[in-house]
Parts: sequence; structure tokens; C-alpha cells
Amino acid sequence: MPSRDQMAEIGEPGDIEEVNEAQGLEGDRSSLKSTMERNVKTQPDGPVKEKKLGMMKQFRESIKRVGERSPLASNSKDSKDKSNSEQGGHGIDPEVTSPTHQLPPPPSPCLSAGSPMASPLKGLGGSFQRKEGGESAEDSLQKKHTRTRSDPLAIGDSLLKKGASIRRSLRLVGNKKDKTLKQEQLQPVTEITVDEKREREKERVEIKESYILPEIPLTPVSVMQINKLIGMEVLEEAYLNLLSLCQEFQREREECTEEASSMELAKKEKDIRLLYNALRDKVKEIVRDSNSFPSRNKDLLVHVARVIQEEEKREAEPGGVVGPGGWRGAWREAVSEGVQATLKSVHLDRPEQNASWLAIHLGMLGKAIVEDLKKVKGELQGSYPPSFNVFSTYVSCYHGAVSQHLKRLQQQVTDLKDYYSLLDWIINHYESEKIMSSPSLRPEMEAENIGLSLEEGFLDQLKGKYCMRAKEDMRASLDKILELENEDMWIKKQAPETDDEHFFNSDIHMDIWTKVKSNAVNSKRIDVNLEMRVVCSCLEELQQFPKRFETEFRYCCNSMENPSLWADYQITYINSFRALKEHMEGYRESCPTQVDHLSREVDGLVHRLVQGLEDQFKNDVRPYLRRMMTRKWLSTDEDFQQLLSRTEKLSQRCSQMRHPYVQMFVSSLHYYVVKEYVSQLMKNNYSCKNRKHDKAATKMRVQWNELNDLFEEMNTTHDWLHPVGDHLSNIIGEKNKSDIKNHLKHLVADYPDISKKHLSAVLYFRGLVRGREKRVILQCLTELKKKLGTSGNTGDKKRGLFIDMQVTITNTNCLANMPFSCLSSVLPDG
Repeated sequence: MPSRDQMAEIGEPGDIEEVNEAQGLEGDRSSLKSTMERNVKTQPDGPVKEKKLGMMKQFRESIKRVGERSPLASNSKDSKDKSNSEQGGHGIDPEVTSPTHQLPPPPSPCLSAGSPMASPLKGLGGSFQRKEGGESAEDSLQKKHTRTRSDPLAIGDSLLKKGASIRRSLRLVGNKKDKTLKQEQLQPVTEITVDEKREREKERVEIKESYILPEIPLTPVSVMQINKLIGMEVLEEAYLNLLSLCQEFQREREECTEEASSMELAKKEKDIRLLYNALRDKVKEIVRDSNSFPSRNKDLLVHVARVIQEEEKREAEPGGVVGPGGWRGAWREAVSEGVQATLKSVHLDRPEQNASWLAIHLGMLGKAIVEDLKKVKGELQGSYPPSFNVFSTYVSCYHGAVSQHLKRLQQQVTDLKDYYSLLDWIINHYESEKIMSSPSLRPEMEAENIGLSLEEGFLDQLKGKYCMRAKEDMRASLDKILELENEDMWIKKQAPETDDEHFFNSDIHMDIWTKVKSNAVNSKRIDVNLEMRVVCSCLEELQQFPKRFETEFRYCCNSMENPSLWADYQITYINSFRALKEHMEGYRESCPTQVDHLSREVDGLVHRLVQGLEDQFKNDVRPYLRRMMTRKWLSTDEDFQQLLSRTEKLSQRCSQMRHPYVQMFVSSLHYYVVKEYVSQLMKNNYSCKNRKHDKAATKMRVQWNELNDLFEEMNTTHDWLHPVGDHLSNIIGEKNKSDIKNHLKHLVADYPDISKKHLSAVLYFRGLVRGREKRVILQCLTELKKKLGTSGNTGDKKRGLFIDMQVTITNTNCLANMPFSCLSSVLPDG
């Protein structure tokens, strides 16, 4: 057992405080050397000077002895010693035969190679049972045990291997026995079958819950050496010596009587605390990085688990608890930090660098999560006892870390497509077979909760922002539609296109419907309720579009010089908004209020567009209609042919207008032409004489038939207007005045709103301006109206023709009873 003076050569317990203040607990080789030199200077001259001269050599020897104490190094050493003994001392390295190496090594303050508990793996899973080939499980584990590059045992093995390499180069090792020995060592490796290999792998990953703590050294190595072992990740040796240091501290505290000893104890207590912090940080570092290098850290995690288990038993002792949650909590924290590091390592472009930055990142994020959990399932969880619930812990940490990661991503989202990508990944991808329900994670994942640990209200808030952004995006799309229509059509005065059915067509309705439909379809993939919210938001924004469109359209096209192109545009947009209304009717069930409001706005716009067409036509034909029923009309057909020509052109345009507005438009114009044509009779512009009434009746009947045929072709719905021309022609063309009353019955039946003043004006045009015959005819009209129950009744308002016609001669009854001699002076000639 090393004395206190020997321990001083390596470092006093309080030395680590100075090292930590200057360099931290990761003191490198130079710091250790400077510490040893400082300690040597404090010793008196004499034998110590010799120790000083051989300090570096002793340091190398101490590393070598650490390697020799390893179970792996001892096996190698024994085989080499046996080989050297068989050679009779030939081939020994001169350095090994030096006086220094002839001295027996001092007893190790930690576990010796021959100790029953010397192996770091022997305590794993309780006592090991010997296998059937005479090979114990301990031997099997020793053969498979690997170390990191910083392992001192690996350094010792490296020195021995270098010596063997030199001997081989000098041909000092080459006898048959040595070759036979090598063959015997290699032969079992080549004969291992695949089944045996799988069995051994299975034994390696099955870490039992119970274990036996290896023997704690009675005297620990120095604080610096413990810190160095922690830094080199020789955790078992470091931890056992740290426990030994704690026991030594407890004994010294119980025996403490002097003030100087109290100060030493305080330093040692601080060193223990610092060593525990270093051990905790190293454990967290190993756990945090374990998934990055699973094969390197696999066996190291076994020692991590045993340290945590042992410290959980010792929580009541000094240094046994590391913050809230203890060592197990620190382990979970390290797992979470490792998970967060994995998420941060996934590539993420800035939005301005790549339009699909978020979709690409989320795709890569899902793959990284699956790959990481596959490593946990296949490699890491086999290095822990079952009570650690390794896979479940990693899954839980991923739920939390991903939730926080998404929250940070959401702060960068501004576009609708990115909101969609985020919601779609959360709802449709994270819990699917693409990520958490991946077949590669079964069966472990079947018992786990696969949902994210999102903050309360986060998802609703994200959906609300998605709806708001959809509404803003809809407005931007409508603005773009108006801009394109102005640039491509109105400014260039481009004629509208026709579709396959030869109707005027604009893509406005398709652009709008496609936008709403795409938002609805995408939202439905996320949530049915979200689909309804998004559609309603789009329809609310769409309600303002008809008026905005009308304002822009009239501003750009009102001054258009070509009336035909203006009419074509109006028909085009009547068709487009009719189609838009039909498209939006498909959402009535989910958004009835918004669809009703939009329908009213569209109907209002279409009505105003139709009215514009009507006004244009009326203004065009009004001069020709005013010259009907005059002397010129009777002698020429020029005005009527102009009326007919313009009506035919309108008919051609109406053929490019879709139902049902075309019927409404045609019927309205039909009513206007009939009313204006007949109303010319009421103006008393001309009275037929000398049997000219017969010619006028014939011409009127011919023209009326042409108009009827034309409006029939235009599919008018006002066919009830057709008979009025025949009724009036019969009255005007009747040769016998007394027989005129025979034509009144059908006239009153079809048009009950006709009055005595209207009939009196017709009789005046026929040339019957006075006399008993006229009074009899007017009296007959009154009796017919009473008989048919239409006295004082204008009939069906929807079929009222005469009710709004103004008559120039208003006092029909007075004129009818007045003698002809009184009227002869005011009546026109012939």
C-alpha cells in the first residue's frame, strides 16, 4: 500500500483546487507534470533528488502498470511472459531488463489484476456463470471489451505492442513455439459460427438490473489521478477511487482534532465536490454524445449506468445528489440535450435562400428522428439496465424537444405554404409510419405515446394564423387577377375568348375557384373543421370582390370607343360571375351565411352588367322606334329595318351569353321593344284616312311577325306579348267600324290592363276619331272588362303592358260624347 509521501509525489488532495481555478478539471499532461514538479520541490534534498531525476520515467511506468492491472493487459502480459520463459530469456527488450524494471511494482491503490473483483465488467449483472467450454462469461466479456483511445490500459497495450514490433523487426522472436502459440490464439476466432456470434451479441446487450459493486480500494489514488481518469473516461476505476476518497474523508473527519486537519478536510471536501461535478459532467457528456458514436460508447454506457445506480443508493451521503432529480435526473437531462443537439444539426435554410426551406427541413427532421431512435433501439438500450427505460426516455425527450423546435420555427413562418407545411407535419406526418409509427421502431414504439408535447393552445393558435394568412393570401390573389385582367384585356382592348361551346369566357372564375379549392383541399388534409374555417375566410374576402371588380372595370372601359367590344366584355363577365356563383354554391352546407352574402353580391353585379347591355341597346334603337306609326313609317321601312338589324346583332351576342341570364336579358329587351312599338300608337302622331288604315294594319302585322320570329329565336320567355300585334292589327284593319267591337273580347282577355284611353288612341290612329261608332266601341270595352271581372283591375302585374303607357289624349270620355262639329276645327286633315 503506498504511503502518504508516495501520494504526495502525485498530488495533495487540495491541489486540484488550484488546477481547477487555472485550467478546470480537464487538466492535461502538462498540468499534471507541473503539479508533480511543484510537489517534488517541497521535499528535502537527498533521496528525493533521485526521484526527481526519474520522475518522467516513473510516470511512464505508472501508466504501464495501470495497463498491466487491466484484465485485458494481464492476459497479454501473461502470454508474453510465458513466451519469454520458453525462450530462456532470449529476445528480452533491454529496457525491460533494466534495474528499474527488476524492482517489484508497488501495490496498486486500486483494484489489482488478481483481485476477484478486478474486472470492470465482472460486477455487471451479478455473478457470472462459467460456460460449457471451460471459458467463463467473464473471459468472454474481457475479449470483447474495447476502450477509447484515451484509455490508459490502451496506452499500456500500445507500449507492449511497440516492443513486440521491435523484437519482430530484429528477428529476436521467431521460434516455432511462438508461432504455434499465435496459431492457437487465432484459431478459435476463425471457428466462431454466426449463431455463436449472435448469441454473444445477445449476451452483451442483456444488462441485468442487479449488480455487485467491485471492491473499493482502501487507499485512493490522488485527486489529480482521479480527475485524469475521469477525463480519459476510465469511469469505473475513477468512480471506485472516488468512493475510496469519500470513505477516507469520512474516517479523517471522525478523527479530526486539530485546526490544521480541519483545513485539510475542507480542501478534501471541496476536491470531492469538484470531482463529483467532473464525474457528473463527464457522464452527461458521454450520454449526450452516445447516439453520435454508439459503437464507441456502448460499453462505456454500462459503467455510466452503474455509477448512476450506485449514486442513487448513496443519495444521503455527501456528493451523492446532483441537483433536482439526482443522478437519474441528470441522465435524463443529458439525453434531452443530446436530442436537442440532433435536432439542431438538421440543415435549415433561411426563407430568403429557399422558398421550400421549411418543407425540406421538416422532411430531413423526420428522417433524423427515425435514424436516431433506430440507434437507440438497436444499440443504446442494450447498454442500460431495464429500469432506465431508455427507449421510452428518448421518445419522451424527442416529443418535448421537437415541440420546442417547432415553436421556434413557427416564429419564422410568414407564407401560407409554410403554415401548411408546419401543420401538415405535426398532424399527418409526426405520428405516422414516416416517423414515430415507423415499422423500424417496432415493437418498442407500440407501447409508447407517439404524440407531441405541444403547449396548450399552440395548435389552435397555429390554425388561427393559417386561416388569417389564407384570407390575406386570397385578397392578394384577387388583386393579382384584377391586375392581369387590366394588363391582358382592357389596356390592350383584346377581344374576349370563347370556350368550346362558343360562349364568351374569362378565366377569372377558374382562377378564383382554383384558389379557394386548393385552400379547402389542403386544409381538409389537416383537419375537417379547419377546412370549413378556411373556406369561410376565403368567401368573406371574396364578398368584396364583385364591387371592386366593377369599379376597376368601369374605370378602365367606360371611355371605350367601340360599343361592340364593350358589350362583349359585359357578356363575358356575366358568364364568368355566373360560373363563380355556381362554384361557390358547393360550399353552402359548410358556410351558408358566406355563400348567401356572396350570391347577393354576384347577382347585383350581374344585374348591373345586364342593365348596362340593355341601356346600350335602348339608346341604340330609341331613335328608330320613335319614328314608328308616322306618315314616314307608312311610306318607308328604313327605320324598322334599322331596328331589326340592331336586334339581330344583339341576338348574335346573346347566343354567347350563358343561361339563365340570357333569357332574362332577351325577355327584358323583348318587352321593351313591344312596349315602345305599341306606345307609338298612343302618341296620336298620325291618323289614317282614305282607307290608309288597311295598309297600316298590313304593314304592322308583317313587322310584328318579324319581331316575334326574331325574339322566338332568342328564346324569349315573354311569349305572352306575341298576340298584342295581331289584336291591334285586326282593330286597325277592320273595314266595317261596327265590327271592331268583335275584336275586343280577345284583346281584353289577353291584356286586361288596357283602358278606354288606350283603345281611343288606337281608334284615333285607325281614323275613327268621333261619332257614335266610337262611343259604342268604348262602351263595349267597359262592359267586357266588367264581365271578365277586370274592371278597375290591371291584371297580372308581371304581364302588364298598357298600364305604364302614356296616352296623349287623356279625356277619352269627354271627347267621345262631344259632337263632331266641335272637334272638326282641331282635328288634322286627311
